[in-house]
Amino acid sequence: MNDMALLDPVRPAGAEARLQRIREGAYRMRHHMLDMGEVQGQGYVGQALGVADMLAVTYLDQLRFAPSDPDHPDRDRFLLSTGHYAIGLYAALAEAGTLAVEELQTYGSDDSRLPMSGMASYTPGMEISGGSLGHGLGVAVGMALGLRHQGSTSRIFNFLSDGELDEGSTWEAAMGAHHHRLGNLLAMVDMNALQADGKTETVLSIEPAHEKWAACGWFVQRVDGNDIGALVEAFDKAAAAAAAEGQPTVILCDTQIGAGVPLLEQREKAHFMRINEDEWQVCREQLTAGHDATQGEHG
Repeated sequence: MNDMALLDPVRPAGAEARLQRIREGAYRMRHHMLDMGEVQGQGYVGQALGVADMLAVTYLDQLRFAPSDPDHPDRDRFLLSTGHYAIGLYAALAEAGTLAVEELQTYGSDDSRLPMSGMASYTPGMEISGGSLGHGLGVAVGMALGLRHQGSTSRIFNFLSDGELDEGSTWEAAMGAHHHRLGNLLAMVDMNALQADGKTETVLSIEPAHEKWAACGWFVQRVDGNDIGALVEAFDKAAAAAAAEGQPTVILCDTQIGAGVPLLEQREKAHFMRINEDEWQVCREQLTAGHDATQGEHG
């Protein structure tokens, strides 16, 4: 088997089989997230659960990479601009085979390769260190330009939060991506409507987000970020538009913090969650019950 074969996404034959594979992956990722969160008793668990479907579609259906060689030169790059979402990315990397599931139990511990905020120098598969928000898209534009100059067909997937749309640097990068016709750049934005200081609309309204991205020259879609079928369709359309028009693409994903776990979906203070010892098992039971009910619907 040649190296390029290792990089291609594995997609089962048939549309429903393709979606089912992603659903099962997202379900396991959410379990990984809860297991890691329990190690510390707290963290950005709500955001991670909310974007599990986005990460599952990306890592199990779209991204070209070699799990055992995270630095493969022909890989697509996934940039986690929101470093505090690292718990979600670790779950995706474990499900994709880059990290061992057993290593997730070291999350946030001394000498762990899995710090609570993403660090590229620590973790295999972590492309950039996330810290102050608003830097990711600028880095993505630079990487996309560099890859194009090298004649590479690799793509850049940049994950942002809706709070990062408050940052002027994000919009400077968005205009630059259009100017340079970076069809190899796809941005995905977690539109969970919450920031550290409160609801996004009250901190600094970013709407109409769709029109703002379009005005910067991007191909824009807005979808339910917890609907795997809608996400797959959006990613496929983005790839087709980029190939046809040579323009950057963005998917705005409306997500529910704590998705899949009703107890956490209803938390009032949801940006950084502290979860009681006796609640972790309740969370797992709710996640399993929801998954079983969904399986019945798709069965």
